[in-house]
Amino acid sequence: MSILLIAEHDHQALNPATAKTLTAAAKMGDNIDVLVAGENCQAVADEAAKLSGVSKVLVADNAAYGHQLAENVAALVAELGKDYGHIVAPATTTGKNFMPRVAALLDVAQISDIIAVESADTFKRPIYAGNAIATVQSEDAIKVVTVRATAFDAAEQGGNAEISAVDTVIENTKSRFVGEQLAESERPELTSAEIVISGGRGMQNGENFKLLEDVADKLGAAVGASRAAVDAGFVPNDMQVGQTGKIVAPQLYIAVGISGAIQHLAGMKDSKVIVAINKDEEAPIFQVADYGLVADLFDVLPKLNEKL
Repeated sequence: MSILLIAEHDHQALNPATAKTLTAAAKMGDNIDVLVAGENCQAVADEAAKLSGVSKVLVADNAAYGHQLAENVAALVAELGKDYGHIVAPATTTGKNFMPRVAALLDVAQISDIIAVESADTFKRPIYAGNAIATVQSEDAIKVVTVRATAFDAAEQGGNAEISAVDTVIENTKSRFVGEQLAESERPELTSAEIVISGGRGMQNGENFKLLEDVADKLGAAVGASRAAVDAGFVPNDMQVGQTGKIVAPQLYIAVGISGAIQHLAGMKDSKVIVAINKDEEAPIFQVADYGLVADLFDVLPKLNEKL
């Protein structure tokens, strides 16, 4: 069955999650087309065409898709997706926004956040905050699937796919783009960083996150937080790691002052190496940590920063 993969991008470059989702799509079948919907996004299409395993790149380049409004993108994907057996996208904020709408428009069930592909119609996905893995089989004619990109390796370069334009333009009258506020940082993006250092309620206040930032800058790491720290107002919610935040799987995850609530573990337990720093030796975080240090973070972090 042919597969339509929806590329995630910023109109200039592909999000790394797209190449990882392509790996998952390749396990579902052959003949994978990639849809790039955006404005002035030819560079993204060129990049997608170089991914190994891509048959064709469809480019919907129009102002209607410039701000990735879910209503516009979903209608476009549903229209094009009628000719495919699978519609696949990364389970990111963007994918979680438009893909359920696609499933509704096609009157099929969405299969969310898969971490493994058993066959073309059977997938594995975490449930109960990752404490159990459900095997889901779909009998729908069109499978609408979102992929947890951290569970797959990125597809390799080396392709030379055909690029063709899509003339379909869909603009809805029920929503419009008003504005956006982008958090700018020289640190890597949380979901794609190789190293993440996160703070929890134990940081006590937002000013103390400067201790994490100093270490992060020396490691080239992204800075995250637990939901407890976000709910307490220490840091903005775009830093939240966990079941209701961002799912990360870096090479190194350093949890500082984080007790290890099940919702937080669901968002980071696939990290390759986990280091925990907490003065409570009974904290659940130590059960998943590869390295644990029972100590006061306010003593440890300055020393760590000095050593680095």
